[in-house]
Amino acid sequence: MPKQKAYYIIDFDSTFTQVEALDELARISLKNHPDKEAIFQKIEDYTNFAMEGKLSFSESLAQRVKLLEANEDHLKQLIKHLKKKVSTSFSRNAEFFKKHADEVLIVSGGFKEFITPVVSQYHIKKENIYANTFVTTGDGKIIDYDHANPLSEEGGKVKLLQHLKLEGELFGIGDGYSDFQLRESGIINKFFAFTENIARESIVSKADHVTPSFDEFLYVNDLPRAISYPKNRILCLVIGEVDPLTISILKNDGLSIRHKTSFEEKYVKDVGIILLANGEKIDREQLKNAAKLKTIGYLGSAKNKIDLNLCTKQGIVVFDDPKNNPRNIDFIPKRVADFMNTGATYLSSNFPNLQLPKIEKSHRLIHIHKNVPGIMAKINTVFAKHDINIVSQFLMTNSEIGYAITDINTQYDKQLFKSLKKIEQTIKFRVLY
Repeated sequence: MPKQKAYYIIDFDSTFTQVEALDELARISLKNHPDKEAIFQKIEDYTNFAMEGKLSFSESLAQRVKLLEANEDHLKQLIKHLKKKVSTSFSRNAEFFKKHADEVLIVSGGFKEFITPVVSQYHIKKENIYANTFVTTGDGKIIDYDHANPLSEEGGKVKLLQHLKLEGELFGIGDGYSDFQLRESGIINKFFAFTENIARESIVSKADHVTPSFDEFLYVNDLPRAISYPKNRILCLVIGEVDPLTISILKNDGLSIRHKTSFEEKYVKDVGIILLANGEKIDREQLKNAAKLKTIGYLGSAKNKIDLNLCTKQGIVVFDDPKNNPRNIDFIPKRVADFMNTGATYLSSNFPNLQLPKIEKSHRLIHIHKNVPGIMAKINTVFAKHDINIVSQFLMTNSEIGYAITDINTQYDKQLFKSLKKIEQTIKFRVLY
């Protein structure tokens, strides 16, 4: 039986973009208004009441447009602003939208006037953008919206999709009540609550799946994506007293953070990254059992606090700050994030130092192995057997290990990974993107 065609119904505000566009438009149009703060608050309240299902969408929309006092010049400023505010995980997966242009629909209670210029950059077809439209006066003032558009009404997304009669498997991605209504009405097969920008508890609790990023959505549905493994699935354990700014760098990178006073046993098998406050220690037994641990960031000198030799043997990259410079609060988390994103071991304490630019339209594979002769020949034999074309390849070694990064530009199958992991003397293997 042929597979059903899939459609991806994507919300705009706080989903495709990081912000609520009408709230942002108000900040532009009311910039010089004496009561601007009070009006901003009212507009934000109306937005949230509708998103949480506490106020009908049509009532919320009417009240917000009335308060805006906006014109076409304000819209131009808004569009420029929104283009810089596309959600990070959507922008890095631009290739997905190009490949699936026929199946992606933007369905929003927002307005075409600002949505179309933003999403069109991502190859989303104009005919697949469904949203409200403003009513303007001859001199460009926004005075109202088209009340005949079903998307301006309560349950508008449901009415629109009933009218479209799409046949196939329908996935909804959004952050608000109007997105959940599609699932509640039975029109879509699955609702994914998108929480990269905002998590509304009343919506999250009703979702089929919570997706902290678009990478997560693509991963669970086995769709092509920019990074192989969603960052929100990587557990980052922060231990001890650490400056919140230091933690925020890793949190903003999309990692799943747990802040604890000690390295609890329940995290040993699953932790991918550890960030340690100065003075904290990790014992050898825990290090030995931390099979998924890829890197440790130490906020001070790691000497006598971590067994660096054991870390090297286990393929764990360590970054520390031997001079213990208190002004360097962003140095270690940035090094850790850079390693996770690009494989760069620059300024690490125990690994050969390697720093590489990201190569577009390629997949980056990392192979850590014991430094014995002939390993690279074996790695390249595996690539040759799988007809893989190598774009670039780098190897750095020290007395203990070899650290190899290979960029390939072809699609691969899972068997390739198995073959690379089976090479004798392999310590760790992973795909970055």
